[in-house]
Amino acid sequence: MTKEKYLQDLKDIKDIMDRSSRFISLSGWSGIAAGLVAILGAYAAYQYVYVGQEFLAYQRVTITSERLSILLIIAAITITLAIGLGAFFTSRKAKKNKQKLWDQQTKRLLLNLFIPLAAGGILCLILLSKGFIGFVAPFTLIFYGLALVNASKYTLREVRSLGILEIILGLIGTNYVGFGLLFWVIGFGALHILYGIIMKVKYKD
Repeated sequence: MTKEKYLQDLKDIKDIMDRSSRFISLSGWSGIAAGLVAILGAYAAYQYVYVGQEFLAYQRVTITSERLSILLIIAAITITLAIGLGAFFTSRKAKKNKQKLWDQQTKRLLLNLFIPLAAGGILCLILLSKGFIGFVAPFTLIFYGLALVNASKYTLREVRSLGILEIILGLIGTNYVGFGLLFWVIGFGALHILYGIIMKVKYKD
């Protein structure tokens, strides 16, 4: 056996082990779809909640129970659509690659995503109930980023980079609480779309 053949065999074995320990069916289209849905959700929030204010300007708004209900409905619809589209494109890629969509790696991935997301969601609801709406947007970015970093060891490495960027953006956003909607669009919208494009190019999705 030549040295080149030996090294190639080792690489093949490593690739097989990597695929068996990571969820690799994430689709670039999932990121793009999630980003577009987030932008639409932010636009809806801007139209119904931040009425008559400049999008790029500091936004001061009184959150009534009616506006809070609208925000929660918009958020629920946005999350549902993003998850639904993500599941659709991921399932399609898994079938294309003849891979299992639901296995031990998927369970580990979702569990590690869920813990920071659940903690962040509860904290954001508490902040909303106390009237600290300005911190909700950056905190959602921070906890979402933590969830991605926490789950990245069970999926593609690019997820970790996306998570770190979300955390950094969220931390910056805590110093500019009046621009939360703009940071939300950048974090959940633009970064997701950029991530999706990179995934499509790199993995030929």
